Amino acid sequence: MTTIDIKRVTNANVYLDGASFLGRAEEVELPEIKHKMTEHKALGMVGTVDAWAGIEKMSAKFKWSSFYKEVLAKAADPFTAVSVQVRASLETYTSAGRVSEVPVVVFLTGQFTAIPTGSYKQHDNVELQNEMAVSYCKVVVDGAEIVEFDAYANIYKANGKDLLSTYRANIGG
Repeated sequence: MTTIDIKRVTNANVYLDGASFLGRAEEVELPEIKHKMTEHKALGMVGTVDAWAGIEKMSAKFKWSSFYKEVLAKAADPFTAVSVQVRASLETYTSAGRVSEVPVVVFLTGQFTAIPTGSYKQHDNVELQNEMAVSYCKVVVDGAEIVEFDAYANIYKANGKDLLSTYRANIGG
């Protein structure tokens, strides 16, 4: 008999440059690491294929629960990269109940692309949203590195395997 495992992440905490923003972020939309594919067709081929050509640009979005000067100060400087950690707990449930909890950590580096000043409405708390251009992303689940991409260092790892080591050696970098 096969047992169904249900995986759930229902909460997280955000850290900016190592400082905890516990309870200050309402929502975080993490980047999608999307493969850039280019079409290849040539004489003698009876079909057309897509070939891997790199990684598309990445962005993350943050929705803050109020006006935080620390966030705005970091967003105001487009020349300084910000390190972000989003930490969560991945729970696994079976018919026996919750059977495990493991950490999920996403590391990002990038620059904020806008300085939010908010939307004000009587009797409602101000909400601020901003976006980050992401140049580095790493996902670690229960200590295992799932994916790591660094646009500036030409690093792309999947399940701990360096997929660009030969490429870096070939170009001398």
